[in-house]
Amino acid sequence: MTKTHRIPDSYERTAMIIGASSGIGAALACELSRLGWRLAIAARRLDALEKIAGACSPGTLVRRLDLTESEKSVAIVETLFQELGTVDLFIISAGTGNINPELESSPDKDTLLVNVIGFACLAQAAMRCFFRQGYGHLVGITSIAALRGSGSSTAYSASKAFESVYLDGLRDNAGKRNLPIHVTEVQPGFVDTDMMKTDRPFWVATPELAARQIMRAVERRAKHGYITRRWALIAWLLKLLPRPG
Repeated sequence: MTKTHRIPDSYERTAMIIGASSGIGAALACELSRLGWRLAIAARRLDALEKIAGACSPGTLVRRLDLTESEKSVAIVETLFQELGTVDLFIISAGTGNINPELESSPDKDTLLVNVIGFACLAQAAMRCFFRQGYGHLVGITSIAALRGSGSSTAYSASKAFESVYLDGLRDNAGKRNLPIHVTEVQPGFVDTDMMKTDRPFWVATPELAARQIMRAVERRAKHGYITRRWALIAWLLKLLPRPG
């Protein structure tokens, strides 16, 4: 007999956001607060995080969390799950990247430590908590850069490809458990944040627009979403066009 899991009436009303001190993560915190969600937000820059919390719902939990310290980060996430009782939505918006055409080792190590090791450890922690409570929704914010390697930001593109495939694997894991656990990958194009390292952007979205579109994907429990949606065309072309040379 298949065990069923009852989703409480408060479903999709408690969220935890990792990387909420700026950019898309901060915009998501404000959007979720506007929609009435109970929040826990975490990031490396505590001062910036506390300013975001001041604009959010009363009672928002704030924690300093550094993805380069994976064991500590996992412990913080697990403690927050316990404090909140249940977490319906877990968003990983934190990440880093460097322009590194000379292939120096240090910048790439930093990128991989955050975007691969840190990302995987937090995603694992969230999924384990979801397994225990019997439901949940994980959202990982990757990048359109995951679709093709880049000579100037090799580690960043590769790390985002890792995140993309990793999220797909977590989705498959949850599906085999027959649990109402959803996994959504969000692939932004250019969003006006500190991470946008280009002088010739096009189709640039504001973080606020990105947050609204991400929440639409969450409401649909979509497996994947491009931000903004017109980047689906670029993704289609990147998959079809041969590499030059």
